[in-house]
Amino acid sequence: MIRVLVVDDQFLIRAGLVGLLRAAPGIEVVGEAGDGAEAVRQAAATRPDVILMDIRMPGTTGIEATRRILAEAPDPAPRILILTTFDLDEYVYQALRAGAAGFLLKDSGPERLLAAVAAVGGGDGLFAPSVTRRLVEAFASRTGRPGDAPPPEIGALTARETEVLRLTACGMSNLEIADQLFISEATVKTHLNRTMSKLDLDSRAQAVVVAYETGLVTPGGARS
Repeated sequence: MIRVLVVDDQFLIRAGLVGLLRAAPGIEVVGEAGDGAEAVRQAAATRPDVILMDIRMPGTTGIEATRRILAEAPDPAPRILILTTFDLDEYVYQALRAGAAGFLLKDSGPERLLAAVAAVGGGDGLFAPSVTRRLVEAFASRTGRPGDAPPPEIGALTARETEVLRLTACGMSNLEIADQLFISEATVKTHLNRTMSKLDLDSRAQAVVVAYETGLVTPGGARS
């Protein structure tokens, strides 16, 4: 069973999501929240596998709630799926930087929503890396890091880990990276997991953000 927490400040949207998820096999709704502060409390109390998080809420936003939940959660941390109206949204970019696993448009159909919950609940990527790349390219070059914090030290990575990170940020899947580097897909996953551990990252999307912000990949220089 995938344990899900639903967060949205609009009651009708939240109720619709809860009803849809409760009717789906293999999913258990463990709680719901109407704002970011309540989401932080519910996440600590219910230990969900996946959190559907509205991005724009009064008070504590989805960005801040995502940051706090991931900072405070014991392993394994929940995977946070951002709900948004627009995919090219700087708020979504900030949420990915904070560690969200991906994002989903609010007008996505029920099948897409359930597939997304199943994907992130199972530890898979939500969408093609190129989608994350398109969003990151739109904002990385003109958005500073929170509090002017320095970027992670990618010099701690091995040459192969750096190359896997670069190709990931260029929009390549694990299988495509494996083919290009003549290694197994499992080895690609190992390198990426080690990279995320060394850089203290919570998601693949966050790794793409870091690759751009450190200059490892530049906007316009990635693969289409």
